[in-house]
Amino acid sequence: MKRTLKRISPLPLAKIFAALHGLGSLIFVPFFLLITLISFMAPKFSGAQGAPAALGIIELIIPLVLMILLPVFYALMGFVVGLIGALIYNLVAKWLGGIEVEVE
Repeated sequence: MKRTLKRISPLPLAKIFAALHGLGSLIFVPFFLLITLISFMAPKFSGAQGAPAALGIIELIIPLVLMILLPVFYALMGFVVGLIGALIYNLVAKWLGGIEVEVE
């Protein structure tokens, strides 16, 4: 049985997109953490004179805070993209008739 998807509710789609993007961004956090720790430890292993200790701690804290904010930012952007995408789909579906799907 074929049905036509004529309208998408913007808010539920935006929430789903937010969850998918937020969870999807968690894939990148371990890699960023590893790169941050390697770059933080690199001067110690090479014997090079680095920055003062206080600056070194700041160089570690800023990426850690950004890694915490990364999923939040991705979720927020996913929400906005889902909301705008649903609104655009609803507008275009009025003109073109929507997407035809087959259901049982």
